Amino acid sequence: MSAGDVALETFRGPAGEFHAADLLAARRLRVVVGAATGPALVLGSRQHADVVNREACQRARVDVVKRRSGGGVVFVEPGSMCWFDVVVPVDDPRFESVAADVGASMRWLGRRIATALGGLGVGRATIHDGAMAGGPWADLVCFAGCGPGEVLVDGDKLVGISQRRTRHGSRFQCMVHIRWSPDVLIGLLAEPRPDVDELPPVGVLPADVAGALPGAVARGLTAAR
Repeated sequence: MSAGDVALETFRGPAGEFHAADLLAARRLRVVVGAATGPALVLGSRQHADVVNREACQRARVDVVKRRSGGGVVFVEPGSMCWFDVVVPVDDPRFESVAADVGASMRWLGRRIATALGGLGVGRATIHDGAMAGGPWADLVCFAGCGPGEVLVDGDKLVGISQRRTRHGSRFQCMVHIRWSPDVLIGLLAEPRPDVDELPPVGVLPADVAGALPGAVARGLTAAR
């Protein structure tokens, strides 16, 4: 496969439909913005439904969705976060050197997101270069821990990344907050669950910078061909 321009696309609809879409089938590198049309509590692939307070979700009209990539639970709320997937075929020459290594591929993308943030004026972005780290709630809540390649600003997690791999390639699911509302997220979880002050601080971006990030990532990947 020859390297070409990286398209920026938008998928508008419920969070569950975006997660169910087979974005790897087309086998071309692109960045797809998930424009969710309603709130959703999204579980990682290895999490069980018993972590969810179903009654609270029903009262708040929050969908409960399970994604195919790993990690902890995230709260998708239109206007409070930017959610985008980077879809990479295994044989794209920009990706081939790290395609067989989960950790290396996460760092590969994290570095490119950090570079894109630098181009948008966020000059303090770094990546977590070690193993999975975090406190006692890291397995439950995505932004309570930090995995390889995830992006930090001033030591606080800014961009969460999870990955789904198939024989066709990798689908990286990325989220950055415009507003971080841990009290809302915690209220949708079943016991045992953390108190707000047990969760680490989370980095946020202004809405215009967060909205520009997926395009900046796509342009950076195109330039890397």
